[in-house]
Amino acid sequence: MTLDDLRVFVAVCRAGNLSAVARDLECTQSAVSQHVKRLERETGVSLLERQPRGVVPTQAGRVLEEAAADSLAGLDLALRRIGDLVNGDSGSVRVATGGTTVRHFMSEAVVAFRQRYPKVSLEFQTETSGRRCFDALTAGNLDLAWVTIGDPVRGIEQRPVVDLPWVLAVRADDPLAGRPRVGTADLTGIRLIRLPRNSTSGARLDAAFAELGVRTSSDTSVADWDTALLLAELGLGRAVIPAMPGRQVPGDGPLRLVPLPDLPPLPVGWAVRRWDALTPLARAFADTVARHCVSRAMTGPN
Repeated sequence: MTLDDLRVFVAVCRAGNLSAVARDLECTQSAVSQHVKRLERETGVSLLERQPRGVVPTQAGRVLEEAAADSLAGLDLALRRIGDLVNGDSGSVRVATGGTTVRHFMSEAVVAFRQRYPKVSLEFQTETSGRRCFDALTAGNLDLAWVTIGDPVRGIEQRPVVDLPWVLAVRADDPLAGRPRVGTADLTGIRLIRLPRNSTSGARLDAAFAELGVRTSSDTSVADWDTALLLAELGLGRAVIPAMPGRQVPGDGPLRLVPLPDLPPLPVGWAVRRWDALTPLARAFADTVARHCVSRAMTGPN
């Protein structure tokens, strides 16, 4: 039984699919399977149950996964702390983000952090979904992930940083653009640009609409919030999106962001394996981002 065996096994349990882990590790599915088989030989029990769409851990597999994930997280932390002791303030912080996360939530914080810790390497890894951020965290590849806060995820701690109010993005010549606010009743029956499919933000918006009895339609789907804003600015549709901290919309420009106070705000923040296991540098970066986000959120959108 090796550390690699355990790391691969935990990754398979999280992903529920051997081929997905093979792609992430840039190896063959057979190589991934060999890691699992070696663990099964040494434990003497079956650790995975094969299903039509992948695999799930057996009862014994869940016991091993939980123990292995905790142990690997502790070992990774120890190695990082040893590195910090050796390198002083010249270690690294590894962060998973969405495609536009750094620009909207971290730009000022990155500058401030680099000024304070000029020798620290900041490594950003772009992920396409919160689920992939969680998988990267549990695999031990990252320190932090910036996510839309959602349902609890086993083995992951989520810590909200700021609540984002929802706004309706429309062109300045839209009939709704001049209103100080828009009620959800005004949205019924209109066409909206759809938020990223399978995203936590999109799911939360759909749930809020369902609870409030709002029925909309959509013939346009986007990959991120910025694209929704761009299409709205071009007059190709209206979009309900979260208001990014400190985003200013010129009063004489083509775009307007109209508040939607009836919708519950969208919480965003940090996800980690264990908050108390973060290295001092990772915690310092997380705190710096949080301070700047809260400060910028207080300015609100215009």
